[in-house]
Amino acid sequence: MKKLLSLFSMIAFVATFSFAQDAEGAIEVQMEGPKMEFETKEVDYGTIEQNSEPLRVFNFTNTGTEPLVITNAKGSCGCTVPKWPKEPIMPGEASAIEVRYDTKRVGPFTKRVTLTTNENGENTIVLTIKGKVNKKEVEPGLPASDDNMFNSGN
Repeated sequence: MKKLLSLFSMIAFVATFSFAQDAEGAIEVQMEGPKMEFETKEVDYGTIEQNSEPLRVFNFTNTGTEPLVITNAKGSCGCTVPKWPKEPIMPGEASAIEVRYDTKRVGPFTKRVTLTTNENGENTIVLTIKGKVNKKEVEPGLPASDDNMFNSGN
């Protein structure tokens, strides 16, 4: 009986040890491949004046083990235009996604840019820009209305 109990205990130990090895191996496999690590995935323009500088930058590094390829970047509307690197980003290399927002539009905004990549597990990444655009103040000395001698409708 003791031999049977010892044999059963040994089989249970070996099975547990084998399963733990497989689980560790699975974790290692998941960590291989390209991996985008961003400094931040959200950029706040803050409160800006109408027609202010529209460009903001999302910096990232490929911390993975294989080249990272961004196949597409799409803004949530026509007022948000991304520019991304078309060439592969090698492991350890840094790069950036440039985003331009149409700052002629007045009011608060929250827009998204969706990236499509070859990253394992998560092949789409969402970046966010937000802020508020205030109407540009009229310069002193200029008429405030459109009804003046230069724009009389004639």
